This record gives sequence, structure tokens and C-alpha cells, in this order.
Amino acid sequence: MKRPQLIATAGLICLLTSLTAGAAERYAPNWESLDTRPCPPWFQDAKFGIFIHWGVYSVPAWSPKRTYAEWYWNSLTRTKQGETPHHDPKGETWRYHVKNYGEDFEYPDFVRSFKAQSFDPDHWAKVFARSGARYVVLTSKHHDGFCLFKSEHANRSWGRAWNSVDAGPRRDLLGDLGESVRKQGLKMGFYYSMYEWYNPLWLTDRAVFVEKHMLPQLKDLVTRYKPSIIFSDGEWDMPSHEWKSEEFLAWLYNESPVLEDVIVNDRWGEKTRHLHGTYYTTEYTSGFKDTDHPWEESRGMGHSYGYNRNESLADYKPARELLLMLIDLVSRGGNLLLDIGPTADGRIPVIMEERLLEIGAWLEAHGEAIYGTNPWRVNRQWSPGEKPTVEYGGVYKVKYAIADVTGDREPPKAVIEAFFTAKGDTLYAITPRWPGRQFVVQDVTPSEHTVVTLVPREQPLKWKRDGSGIVIELPPLSPADADPQQTYALKLTNVR
Repeated sequence: MKRPQLIATAGLICLLTSLTAGAAERYAPNWESLDTRPCPPWFQDAKFGIFIHWGVYSVPAWSPKRTYAEWYWNSLTRTKQGETPHHDPKGETWRYHVKNYGEDFEYPDFVRSFKAQSFDPDHWAKVFARSGARYVVLTSKHHDGFCLFKSEHANRSWGRAWNSVDAGPRRDLLGDLGESVRKQGLKMGFYYSMYEWYNPLWLTDRAVFVEKHMLPQLKDLVTRYKPSIIFSDGEWDMPSHEWKSEEFLAWLYNESPVLEDVIVNDRWGEKTRHLHGTYYTTEYTSGFKDTDHPWEESRGMGHSYGYNRNESLADYKPARELLLMLIDLVSRGGNLLLDIGPTADGRIPVIMEERLLEIGAWLEAHGEAIYGTNPWRVNRQWSPGEKPTVEYGGVYKVKYAIADVTGDREPPKAVIEAFFTAKGDTLYAITPRWPGRQFVVQDVTPSEHTVVTLVPREQPLKWKRDGSGIVIELPPLSPADADPQQTYALKLTNVR
């Protein structure tokens, strides 16, 4: 007779517990609360993502060497708050523009030539999957304000059709790519510029711009496209409270359709980088030396994110160097977001596609040493000799990992013998050259259950304890076993 009452009581307890837990998980619109939200595990397991800078700037696709082609419009003009943009006659970009398009050709006129007629989102997604990347980030809107999705907010504030559905390609580029990417089992997200150089509303009333344009547009993007990652940018002109960033992120974490899966970067207002957000970002640097906070380095294969026809083959890093960059970043707990700049007609430049597939071939064979790993107690092992200073946060100095290609008149006195990653008590030693018939992994303690293999092989290798390290005997390297990237991974189980 008491059973129904007990069931009802238990149900009430479960309901109250659920409501209490839900209330406890709500985040207040302030950084103290927002920064307590944990990073969804998928991001730190993924390690490798694809960045895509594509838009109206892909039509001129030009900038001076070592500058960003996606800043083409800004490079043409000079402007201050409340000032009408005007051309910079002394600028290299302006001289190029006049020579090729004429003085009367304005940046918005490029929209007519941004047609994306060769865009095949299924092909793009297959290339990304074959590259070994686990997530994709497309520029939904860069600083020029042109949207790769339908946006009435853009049309209204600009006073013209200023999105890819109503102008140019006449296509929802963000939606089409997202659908194809997810079919390949990859996470899909977008880059979003908070400010817009020459939006009339931004130039006249920033508060109204944020309230009436940026916030509703960003919420609409999240609701419609359900991103797993939001890479915000263009935040540096105002503090986060003026952008209403805390308000938006509280909505994102508490009410949005992606509240459990989504992650955000650290670009939400001046002085927020490396302080707030699910993960920290670096850009064209060597990343962090060490940090417990999730982080990601982003960069292009050349010197620009957007496609720059002014770059030559010498400006593109070879696949081997990009791969070593990925390995180095992962060994320090970071991710690599490697950028491609498609052409205006919607093609991935052949050299970029080739680089991605070369990286993917290595990851297909050796990915267990990358995906889902954590940093070991040390991230690299040097050869004997004077170790060079490796800069973090400055110019990337991956050359120290390469014994035969340094770019210096004299080779360095010491080179990196191995990068380390780990999964529990399994250690991976990734060597940027064939280690030879005998290789010593320093400062590792084996157990009676330790097994050493050469990834992806499963055949155990002979090893012995020697001082504070392990001496591993390797087989002779045959032509069939030689890796095209000259990069190998040793797996040591049950070690500490």
C-alpha cells in the first residue's frame, strides 16, 4: 500500500535534484562565473583543425608580402572613428589596386566577381577529413562585414545586399559547408568578427551597432548553424562589457541549442586574450611554452590567411615543417588550426590541398601518438650539445627540430631528437628523423610489463634499461618503411 507513495517521493526527489543541478550549472554574465565552465573534452582530444578565410577579399587576393590579404579593404583606406573612409595614396595596396582596377573601382564592386561557381562543399569536407583534421572553422564574417550566410542585419545596416545569399555567390556558403563537414564526422564552427571596419552603424554609434546589429546577428548564427566552436575576433577596440560579451556567453552556455558542445576562444574585448574563454589563442607564433589552460595556435601555410596571389612557392611551408609544427604544439598541450585560403571561384589552391593530404597520410598511420594525448613531464629531448633558445610567443623556430634543413650557415650545435606525448602510462616519442638502429629515450622508468613498438607496427622491439633511460633496438630501415615526412613514432607502454 505504501509503494505508490514511495515511488512518488522518489520521483519528487529526482526532480528536485535535477532542478538543483540545473540551477547550479547556470552561468552568470560575468567572467568569474563564465570561466568556471569546463572545456568540452572533444577539443583537447582533436588536436588539429582547419581554418578557412574566404570572402570578397578572395577576389583581389593580394597583399604585400608578409601581410594579410584579407585586410585588402583596410589596406586601401585610412579612417578614424566618425570619419569617412578615404584612400591611402601612399599605400602599396592602393597602387596595386589603381593599376589593376582603377581609381573608381570600390571594394564593394568586388562582390560581383565573388561567385564561388566551383565551390564543392563535399569535396572540401573530404579533403579536410583526409587531412586528419577533426574540426573546421569558416570565416562566417570577416572585418569587411560581408556574411557567408543570409543576414538581414547585414543588409539593413549596410544599406545594400551584403551577404552571400543575396549577392555574389547567391548561396548559403556557411550552411552548405557545415552540412558536408558534419557528414564526414567532423566538428563545424565559425569565425566571427565583432567589429566591421566601415559599417555605417559602427562608424557612427558603436553602442547601437552592438545592440541592434552584432548581438542579434551572432545569436541568429548560433541558433541556425549550431556551431561546435566560435572563433571571435576584432574585439580589441572596446572592453568586453561594451561588446556585451559576458551577456552573450551566458546566453550561449545557459540557453542556446549548443550549450553543452560549444567552445569559444579568448577574443571578447580588449585585454581578454589569454585571460578568458574556453581556450586561448595565439597567431603566427610558437604558442605557449606551457599552460594548463586549453590553447590553440592558428596560422596559414604562407604568410597570409586569405589567399594571396603575391606569395610564391618559397613562401609556403613544406608539409614536413607543418607536421613538425603540429607535433611540437601537441607535445606542449596545444592544438593547431591550420588555415587555407580558397579562391574566389571556390577552389582550394592545389598546393594547399597537397599539404593537407601529406599531413593526413602521416596522421592516418601515426595518429594514435597525436589524438587524445596529453603532455609528458617533458615535451622534447635534445641531442648532446648547446641547446638553442626556443622562443614562445615570437617567431616560430621549428628549424631546431630539423637536423638537415636549418637555413643557417652553420647547423645548430644541438637538435631535437624527439617530441613526447602521452596517454596515461603510455609514452610516445616522435622523432623528426629516422632514429637509427639504436635510440635512447632519456629519463624514463620502465616496468616488467613495458612493451616498445614502432607505430603503426605491433611487433615488439628489443630494449634494455640503461641508467635513467631506455635503449631501444630498431630494425634496419627499408625503402618501403621510410616515411615521406621522415618522422617516426615510438610507443612505450607501462612506463613512468
